Amino acid sequence: MSYTYASVIVSLVSIAYSTPFVTPTAVPNYIAASALQPAITPYPSPYGPTRTLQKKNIINDLEHLVTSALAKIGSGLPSYVASGVPDFFQHFPSGSAVASSLGIDSSDLAALPTQVLNVPPYANWTDQGWNVRFHGNVYKKPNISNQTLNGLANVFLVGTSIDKLQPSEQDQARNLTAEIYVVQQANESVVMNLQPRPVETSNKQTGGNSSAQSVVLPYLTTGEGDFDVFVPIQSNGLIPGNQTQVVQRLDVHANGSDVGNATAYLVPPAGLTIVSDIDDALRVTKIYLPKEGLLNTFARPFTPWLNMPDIYANWSRSIPSLHFHYLTTTPEQITPNYMDFTYKTYPPGSFDTRPLNFSDVNATLSIRKYLLIKLFETFPQRKFVLVADTSNSDVMKDYPLMATMYPSQVQCILLRNTSATDEDYFPYDTSGFKNISQRQYMFFIQPDDLAGLDIAGGNCYNASVKQNLTFSTQDELLGLHNAGGRLEAGGWVGMALVLLAVCFFNVP
Repeated sequence: MSYTYASVIVSLVSIAYSTPFVTPTAVPNYIAASALQPAITPYPSPYGPTRTLQKKNIINDLEHLVTSALAKIGSGLPSYVASGVPDFFQHFPSGSAVASSLGIDSSDLAALPTQVLNVPPYANWTDQGWNVRFHGNVYKKPNISNQTLNGLANVFLVGTSIDKLQPSEQDQARNLTAEIYVVQQANESVVMNLQPRPVETSNKQTGGNSSAQSVVLPYLTTGEGDFDVFVPIQSNGLIPGNQTQVVQRLDVHANGSDVGNATAYLVPPAGLTIVSDIDDALRVTKIYLPKEGLLNTFARPFTPWLNMPDIYANWSRSIPSLHFHYLTTTPEQITPNYMDFTYKTYPPGSFDTRPLNFSDVNATLSIRKYLLIKLFETFPQRKFVLVADTSNSDVMKDYPLMATMYPSQVQCILLRNTSATDEDYFPYDTSGFKNISQRQYMFFIQPDDLAGLDIAGGNCYNASVKQNLTFSTQDELLGLHNAGGRLEAGGWVGMALVLLAVCFFNVP
């Protein structure tokens, strides 16, 4: 059986937008709506706590992107390629579209337990105490037969099918597909229970002397089931942020959900934070090869990229006050797999992902900037080390932009050059680094390139690693190195083939 890349996207879009949302569920009986009036500690970021970008007509966006890309072959760099690798983790069905497509009626849905995706939050210190950013999603998980899950999973397994996978790979494909086909719950109240962590660690303090407390979030969930809001908590024995340099932790459990566990990271105002992407920086995804990217996410075990865990472990041991924050633009529905892999392989830390409101192309390209600004303005005295890879066009724009917007806060920018080692045919733009000191950034090839860096001291460049930046559009495999950003002889043939393969993705 064969699929085209476009057909995969369109099939998901048709499910997601074919039916209106169901009537929002009522506020649970364990909390009255009239009680949802706690005062909120403001934070510096100008973005509202539950306000995100609005959806657009994704079908028209896709048609425009594909059409404009094909039309521009031979007349300059196509806009589709220039904007970066197409994100195949997009436009998953949500809400009533899932219930409708699976034939679930309202009574069946009402009988299902409510679950909460509780994304591990960070907290900042304010004049009112610790201020925790609770964020995540409220949903119900339908009972779906294996036969149905097999059919749904096959949509994502381009070039193969679930019956051709190993048993463990089949289980992963079904589990991940079941995470996608959940029904988000609008207008729900969320209550978080906070408990002290029971175990001390070598370089992170827990809230061991604090007592338990419950927090009612001040807003109901959005139409997509999302919640994202800063809420002050009681000190209850916690160390004030202006009296410590280390990160404190609290267990956070969502009331009424048997899966809504997370850890809150209480981050002092000053110190160093590693902001890390995951795909192709921490794990082998090959997102620039869509067929491989899909298989590596939906079927194959998550695998660390070479010895990158050793680099992070060394940073964690050698810098006592270090805070790790993992920022991925992967959609919320499949982040539990990402969090499970990350916390088993890398130092623990807070997490950010793409909320469901960021569902179209333009919104997706803005989400990283949105989350970075929120982080930088929440911790205006902290310094940041930004880690990712060159296959993300938003990274290539937003990371140097942070150095321009917040020059005193960006300590290092460390980017894996995927095109130097892998079949990454997508050009990347290095123009944003032209006015940044070489001491402040590095494009690295292997994890060992990072081993001797003094990131705490701000020395972020290993002089033995050649940079070869043109400060324009470039790519190792395509030979796109001249300042005008035009492909060298023979390059357009390869680019045309890549465009056709990616845009239409016709795999037998």
